[in-house]
Amino acid sequence: MEKIQEIRATGGCDCGGVRYRVTGPLRNVVDCHCEPCRRITGHHMAATSVAERDLHFDTKEALTWYQRTPTVRYGFCGHCGASLFWAASDKPERVSITAGSLDQPTGLITEEIIYAAEAGDYHRLDPDVPALPGDH
Repeated sequence: MEKIQEIRATGGCDCGGVRYRVTGPLRNVVDCHCEPCRRITGHHMAATSVAERDLHFDTKEALTWYQRTPTVRYGFCGHCGASLFWAASDKPERVSITAGSLDQPTGLITEEIIYAAEAGDYHRLDPDVPALPGDH
């Protein structure tokens, strides 16, 4: 008999081509302002993280992965273009999930800003959130 896991969060893209649920703990949100994240999301990557084994898909026929480098890939909806995931091959047990793709309420807070030195010149960083000029 399969053990029923408690759902911690649900989410997906705008058109419904990708829907997922999370059954494990989520890390608080980290905002990444590196140039690749800015260009892929159109602003900055605001993402939580989950163990890969705790991410389950209800619908994923539209899920497309963009392999940016040999070690970094971004997941998005191939229909509506929504940015959904980020993953690195040096951490195959973890998947980052864009905070904006989570259904509300998330119960999460933004805990850190990374690559703050690369933030768009139009954007004002939150002075109440610890910021690192590069990665940590």
